[in-house]
Amino acid sequence: MSRQPATQPARGRPRSFDTEAAVERAMNVFWSHGYHATALPDLLRATKLSRGSLYAAFGDKHSLFLRALDRYIADALTRMDIELAPGRDPVDGLRAYLAGYVERTSGAKGRRGCLLVATAMEMAGHDPEVDRRIAGFFNAMELRVADALSRAKAAAKLADGVEPSSAARIIVCFVEGLRVTGKTGPARTTSQSTADALLDRFIK
Repeated sequence: MSRQPATQPARGRPRSFDTEAAVERAMNVFWSHGYHATALPDLLRATKLSRGSLYAAFGDKHSLFLRALDRYIADALTRMDIELAPGRDPVDGLRAYLAGYVERTSGAKGRRGCLLVATAMEMAGHDPEVDRRIAGFFNAMELRVADALSRAKAAAKLADGVEPSSAARIIVCFVEGLRVTGKTGPARTTSQSTADALLDRFIK
């Protein structure tokens, strides 16, 4: 009688939690408190994971923080890709992009600030992995805005003498400045009128 092959033992216990949901919860903790002020117990409470599960899934606090930054950046760039989609009128797309920042930097939303800006203030120049992500994000933003401005120029909607890449850098600096001033809870109408005035300098 032939022997049945031995059953291979399972390799480790399967994860019984949603990894991306855990990253999002951790992101919100880092966003509220900053990297250094966030303690491991804060992350365990937010993610509802044990210490062992958290380390098994993400490695350590720093690795989880980088995952949270990646999630934040991916969400922001996905939003931009929708606002500045190539099939959309480029000026309408730029207005939608700026309006989105106005919305996120007004009132209570504005007081929360921006995870990337807060991280840059706290850690830039001290953590190469963080530096790479922040620089990459700002560069990706500039490229997307510059592409929209280039399409506006091709459609004869850009003001004379406006160079898309330079204008894109100014716009990105402006929206990130909104993130900082938003901490004071400015009125939405004030921020919107400023955004409109800026864009109107670049278009016909």
